[in-house]
Amino acid sequence: MEEIVIPMIAMFSLFIAFPWIVLHYITRWKTAATLTTGDEALLEELYQLARRLDERMDTVERLVAADNPEFRPARLLPDRDEDNQKLRELDRMLAEQRGTSK
Repeated sequence: MEEIVIPMIAMFSLFIAFPWIVLHYITRWKTAATLTTGDEALLEELYQLARRLDERMDTVERLVAADNPEFRPARLLPDRDEDNQKLRELDRMLAEQRGTSK
């Protein structure tokens, strides 16, 4: 009896359990890499909020410029290198992450 049980367990492990575990975690990995509907709704809400805040900022800048002719909105000022340093660092980190995830 024992000489049949051990090979049966080995066959079950090799042909059923191991592929099931591998396919299970592949499926988990693929579904985790996508955005959920809740994530998409949150992104859309944040985008709409940012757009409204941008419009409000434009309105405030127009009002201030109407009261003070010497006022120059920050968007019209030239870019400074130190202002863009963090953006370049973020771009570099994203590029590295994309390179390792391929």
